Amino acid sequence: QVQLVESGGGLVQAGGSLRLSCEASGSFGNYVMGWFRQVPGKEREFVAAITWTTRITRYADSVKGRFTISRDNAKNTVYLQMNSLKPEDTAVYYCVTDLTAGLPTTANQYNNWGQGTQVTVSS
Repeated sequence: QVQLVESGGGLVQAGGSLRLSCEASGSFGNYVMGWFRQVPGKEREFVAAITWTTRITRYADSVKGRFTISRDNAKNTVYLQMNSLKPEDTAVYYCVTDLTAGLPTTANQYNNWGQGTQVTVSS
């Protein structure tokens, strides 16, 4: 079983930046890691994902060019650098991981989820 702990959320003005971190522990190996986000009343939305060894990345169109996902395998940690933040980026951000092929963008393809961290962007 994998445990995920996110940190780094908070309140920021539009145009600002935040960096989210997610540390994995437990039975963890060659896993894809990624981020989803959710606002009340809506389904969880894919944000970004990264493979374990080759570090291939995938992004939602809404964050391309503004967000960067990266990972430090020695620390079992994935990061999400968020720049040029917009009010519509406001959401709870969840770290996810699973042993899966490719870089899935649907929530039900990830079995391991963190508790979530709130990101609020004010206009």
